[in-house]
Amino acid sequence: MKRKFNIKERIQQFWAWRERPREVAPMSTEEHECLNCQEHYTGNYCPRCGQAANTDRFSMKVAAENFAEAYGMGERGMFRTILDLILRPGHLILDYLRGKRASYFAPFKMYFLLAAVSLLVTHGLNITGHALHDDSENVTEEVRQEHDNGRTSKTTGTLEDNSPAKEQGVTVDEEGVHGSFDKNYPTESRIYSIIYNTLDKIERFEQKYPSINILLLLMLISGILYLFFRHSPNIPDLRYPELFISLVYIANMYIVYSIVFDFFSLTKLTSYALFLTIIPLKQMSGYSWRGTILKTVVAFTIMLVLFIVFIVLAVLGVGLFVKYHG
Repeated sequence: MKRKFNIKERIQQFWAWRERPREVAPMSTEEHECLNCQEHYTGNYCPRCGQAANTDRFSMKVAAENFAEAYGMGERGMFRTILDLILRPGHLILDYLRGKRASYFAPFKMYFLLAAVSLLVTHGLNITGHALHDDSENVTEEVRQEHDNGRTSKTTGTLEDNSPAKEQGVTVDEEGVHGSFDKNYPTESRIYSIIYNTLDKIERFEQKYPSINILLLLMLISGILYLFFRHSPNIPDLRYPELFISLVYIANMYIVYSIVFDFFSLTKLTSYALFLTIIPLKQMSGYSWRGTILKTVVAFTIMLVLFIVFIVLAVLGVGLFVKYHG
């Protein structure tokens, strides 16, 4: 008699599978002859040259695996790691931190590969064939040009004739105000120019090196989250580098979702995918949903407050420097 499909039982099996550590395939007991060096052995790999025992004639699957290996995606289960990041991200992180390294794709290598794929998708390799996010970038560039045009001349490279600063001997170039200010030039304008140029350089760096910028941000976030998760139930002696590695995997999970959403031009859903990052934190730490959300919100609030304090101190520092050394 055919067994009736039980949804509740299947859900329980899925939850049990999700929490179970990754299992390594059992050792083969069959005797093999290596196709590369003709060595006779038992096991999954030749002890003489290291070639896999399941080496077979080329098929579409083997060809696809070779293509993936050419771009560094065929080692250590790239696609299996992506699947685990979607279905059991926190438990994947626990496996990796507990020593099951060979079963998963390395987090940093995966991060840069996914970032490259994400860049291709946003620049036209999607279902529409058009680049995404162009409107927002154009608006940002237009705002910058309007700001620069209000203070500089496109043809002469000097301040506009209607600007009072021109009479004060202020020189400009492509990056903004770099020339020497007359001491009579208003202090507020000098402070504004220094702050604007600094923020503009930071923004240009973020646009030119987004992957590095995100890694630096993850280092900062992991430092603050470490204060709240260092004694978690699943890892009572969690170390800061381990939490940083965990956040890199969580960033990989977010990039996977963003690639899928961007490919189908569902860019609005990409922002909502940020809320999914709480799932691996909960699974990894072992805290309750309430405890995980509370700790994360408090950590990000502290980071925001520190950022505001840093900006205020930086502005005050620039103001004092211009006042006494300008």
